[in-house]
Amino acid sequence: MDSTGEQLRQAMRRYPSGVAVATSRHDHQFHGMTVNSFTSVSIDPPCVTVTMSTGSRTHALVEDSGYFGISILSRQQVAIADRFAGKDPANEDDRFRGVKLFSLVSGVPLLLESLAQLDCKVVHRYPMERSTLYVGEVLASHLGEADMPLMYLNREYLIG
Repeated sequence: MDSTGEQLRQAMRRYPSGVAVATSRHDHQFHGMTVNSFTSVSIDPPCVTVTMSTGSRTHALVEDSGYFGISILSRQQVAIADRFAGKDPANEDDRFRGVKLFSLVSGVPLLLESLAQLDCKVVHRYPMERSTLYVGEVLASHLGEADMPLMYLNREYLIG
């Protein structure tokens, strides 16, 4: 049987994933987006991947700066996940409003109250038709408070 994008989407809905916020900054502009297409691919050297839609503001900032940040969300951060996914119209213009931020090496904003934060430099990019897969070398990391991660399965958050 041939596979289509919709068939892949249906199959992947059966596979749980963690939820993170990818951020970037260039000059005085910064933006972030919720992602579940994030994974570690190498420990030595420390590298992760993330995929971003080419039409997103975060993608444009990563292209301009060459850096991105990852903040891994806890089960307590459903509202943050929704906000950075664009599901909170009140905060669409400023997704960072009221969110405690810090930075490590590159100046990319990271969410302080998340489980862990990674500051990454793009070392490879793989353009696709409507998105780009970035491989980022982890320049620095920080561990937040220990908690359970926010999980995503079949278009729902698993918080139990």
